[in-house]
Amino acid sequence: MMKQAPIPQRRDRKRQLLWWPIVGVLAAIAITTTMDATGLSAFSALPLFPLIVVFWWLQGFSRHDMGFAWGQWRHYGLALLYPLLVLGIVAVIAIGGGVADLSHTNWHKAELNFVLVAVSTFVVAILTEEGFFRGWFWAALERVGAGPTGLLVWSSLAFALWHLSAVTLETGFNPPASQVPVFMINAAVMGAIWSLLRLISGSVIVASLSHGVWNAGAYVFFGLGTKVGALGVRNTGMYGPEVGVLGLAINLLFFLTLCWWTYRRLPSHTPARFSA
Repeated sequence: MMKQAPIPQRRDRKRQLLWWPIVGVLAAIAITTTMDATGLSAFSALPLFPLIVVFWWLQGFSRHDMGFAWGQWRHYGLALLYPLLVLGIVAVIAIGGGVADLSHTNWHKAELNFVLVAVSTFVVAILTEEGFFRGWFWAALERVGAGPTGLLVWSSLAFALWHLSAVTLETGFNPPASQVPVFMINAAVMGAIWSLLRLISGSVIVASLSHGVWNAGAYVFFGLGTKVGALGVRNTGMYGPEVGVLGLAINLLFFLTLCWWTYRRLPSHTPARFSA
């Protein structure tokens, strides 16, 4: 029988491993904040890629640990269901409530932009946001011993904090100050949903698909910052999918439903991932 290391040694080992995710996230936030503050916000996600590569190499994770694996087809269906359902509900309520203005909507242009943003975000997210927060950071937390709840909470909070500079500095996104708290909470909720997709599928590719379709739908049809989207919704404080109260409420409802469905199927012997 193999002898286990004494408890104090195991605790010291855990503390040493904990420095990796802490240092990595702080570095990501510091670099992105600096770029957002110096007019480079359009490229502020790109440094996440070299950070992924460096920390991946230093810690010696496998491709599977990092989530660079294909999920099953039903996982991609779930990944598409989230943005299409939530954004669709918000759009229907906005149109039904008479707050949308479709009189000047160029649907052909909107559809083309949707496809372009969805595809480009999907590819970039794998190499940056999803690859970092639900790839390397996720793997680093697993190595420390985090279970499903810890993975979900910490990856979502780190993801939200990384977005803080985008909405508080002059980046072009800049919602009104009153909408910043809603956005930050919503960013954590959305991050938690994509973390659940990572948990279910074991794949950051699945989460990236959902991320790409969300960004395309939210920004093309509802707008970005002060720019009005194709639906002509101006009251984003109420109807915005990311900065609006309605978007937050529906996102939260979807998260709670998916969370309930997920944890009901989570095997007790599996520390971090399962097959849906």
